Amino acid sequence: MSIRMSRKLTPSLPKWAAAPALGALLMATNALPGHADAALADLVEQVAPSVVTVLASQDAAPRPTGTQPSPFEGTPFEEFFHQFGGPRGIPMPDSGPRQGLGSGFILDAEGYIVTNNHVVDGADRVTVRLSDDREFTAQVVGTDPLTDLALLRIDAGEALPAVTLGDSDVIRVGEDVVAVGNPFGLSSTVTTGIVSAKGRNISDGPYAEFIQTDAAINKGNSGGPLFNMAGEVVGVNSVIYSPSGGSVGLGFAVTSNIVDHVISDLREDGQVDRGWLGVSIQNLGADIAAALGLDGTSGALVSEVVADGPSDGTLRPGDVIVAFEGKPVRSSADLPRLVGATESGTRASIRVMRDGKAQDITVTIGTHQASAEVIPASADGPADAPGLGLTVSPLSEETRKGAGLDSDTGGVLITDIAPDGPAARAGLRPGDVILRLGGADTASPAALKQALESEKTDPALMLINRGGNQIFLAVKIT
Repeated sequence: MSIRMSRKLTPSLPKWAAAPALGALLMATNALPGHADAALADLVEQVAPSVVTVLASQDAAPRPTGTQPSPFEGTPFEEFFHQFGGPRGIPMPDSGPRQGLGSGFILDAEGYIVTNNHVVDGADRVTVRLSDDREFTAQVVGTDPLTDLALLRIDAGEALPAVTLGDSDVIRVGEDVVAVGNPFGLSSTVTTGIVSAKGRNISDGPYAEFIQTDAAINKGNSGGPLFNMAGEVVGVNSVIYSPSGGSVGLGFAVTSNIVDHVISDLREDGQVDRGWLGVSIQNLGADIAAALGLDGTSGALVSEVVADGPSDGTLRPGDVIVAFEGKPVRSSADLPRLVGATESGTRASIRVMRDGKAQDITVTIGTHQASAEVIPASADGPADAPGLGLTVSPLSEETRKGAGLDSDTGGVLITDIAPDGPAARAGLRPGDVILRLGGADTASPAALKQALESEKTDPALMLINRGGNQIFLAVKIT
């Protein structure tokens, strides 16, 4: 086997490069890597004592009674197997104790520790191992599965080295970050990378927002901190995408600003007090935006307002929320996080697009959800809606039951759809209930026909109930 050695080539510099100022600049540039390495080492030396190992133990489950079925049961070999002393079933195996492993970090000198909920979920005992190998039994102060965060506390009998939370809103894509944790049980492991993206929504709950990083994150890093270069925690490492099980440069950390809100609530009373707006929302597609007379697709479209909820009487179905408390709402994923981080009882300013115009309204944020009230059904007969390519029927007790709807759901039930008609192209299905077309309620087939005749916008905005959820669709009227 031959090994090809390469040598470092030093190109000759042109005469202008010999200028003293440029020479000094080149010398400084060459010195930068060493300075950067020293700065990183100083940072790690500063924060490493605050990173801990979290051991979550689960006791052995009781041995199940009975047996598993024999693999020969129901086959011609069943009796043959029994004749030669084979058992009638296979004894159930013991379920031994289990232990999970994760990371965490000390957020307060009194012994408060942040980690992931999935690290301690279902544990009978939680043990925290400090960087000096001392171990303490931890109390689970509270957990929040919706953001995958948990708060622990230990009594070490002394003040512990704590880190501080940074502002995840100001960190920029491309900035250097450092992950510290215990991948595969290897304590105090440090990896570096950059912020690859911000504001990631990876369908891990409506209240979680993630920083994406290419810093290596592996099994056991869960719950560990992601630091900026000032030594502040900007995220809690929670999720990786990996076809192989190892790091492929796609790691996700819950943002520190969400951590700050959730952990403060957990520390106060062990649970999270989330704000609630009392609306259902959806993304704003191009067709729906056109039906609403809007130029862009930015915002969260209100599809339902809960009766007697905090927004009843202020927000309306068809409103497009574009800002909450001065912060932009670019999609339906933004709004739950902004509202959820707002304390209940707060008077919040919301900017909406209504009838094509911007309008500012104020809503008192609530904490609980009420049932929606819907228009009662009429007793009209079935009717065709030729302009939509569908047939509708009034809702009765029987049709509500057959469609799995609540007894107070109003509107008209779609019973048939022309496969090449406008309704089919818009995504409507038999079983959907049409609640509104344009600005008109459709409590009966006659009301739907009247709404079709008076509707001037094409495509028209249609509000439907599908399986108990209200959504808007844009339908072209022929």
